[in-house]
Amino acid sequence: MYDIETRQRALALVGQGHSLNAVSKQTGISRYAIRSWQTRVEPLLRIGSTCLRCDPDPQPPDDPCAYAYLLGLYLGDGCISKQPSGTYALRIACADAWPGLITACREAMKNVRPQNSVCVVQNKGCVSVASTSRHWPCLFPQHGPGKKHERRIALEPWQQRIMETHPWEFVRGLIHSDGCRVTNWTVKVIGGERKRYEYPRYFFTNKSDDIRKLYTGALDSLGIEWKQTNAWSISVARRASVALMDTHIGPKY
Repeated sequence: MYDIETRQRALALVGQGHSLNAVSKQTGISRYAIRSWQTRVEPLLRIGSTCLRCDPDPQPPDDPCAYAYLLGLYLGDGCISKQPSGTYALRIACADAWPGLITACREAMKNVRPQNSVCVVQNKGCVSVASTSRHWPCLFPQHGPGKKHERRIALEPWQQRIMETHPWEFVRGLIHSDGCRVTNWTVKVIGGERKRYEYPRYFFTNKSDDIRKLYTGALDSLGIEWKQTNAWSISVARRASVALMDTHIGPKY
């Protein structure tokens, strides 16, 4: 018998385009078992679990704080794909260099959909934090064909309310996906002497105009000063603004 996480990992590999034969050789699991999991990977009660967005009176997720963070991660490095079983796999790509980010992503995904298991699939230089559910498109209506930067991305009113209530978690998710905290340096003349001066700075880079606007809109609501440094990048370098970002976000870990 294989546990749910083992099944999810095998199905995630299939979802990435690997053949059943290749996944079987990599994992040591029979092709028959993997094929059977494509139609039933969990007890039927859990597969048919309800979704607050599908109720006759749709409600926001039970953990809006975790959702705001996961929304930021999804808009940056996430994707949703339909599985042969008719369910949907949500995947967030996380670099191996940031184990704290991987843990935070897993926790947020689990808190948003506690009925579903979350697994981590190792890739070269990164992992995919993944979970399968019929309801991920309900929670992330931005899902659609094509790349995010090639189509319109707009929040639903209920998502906008969550983002406005938990703006720091939303910004943290965006920074953890497509952002970074770096140390810049310059040379200044102080008292007639040239001295090296270092200062911290946050960057956020995304090709989507819509996603960058969501990011800068959240920064505006938080009183963070920013500027666009090139076609895709937003910089926060003012000392007071960086201090605020450090308090609520800080570097990846």
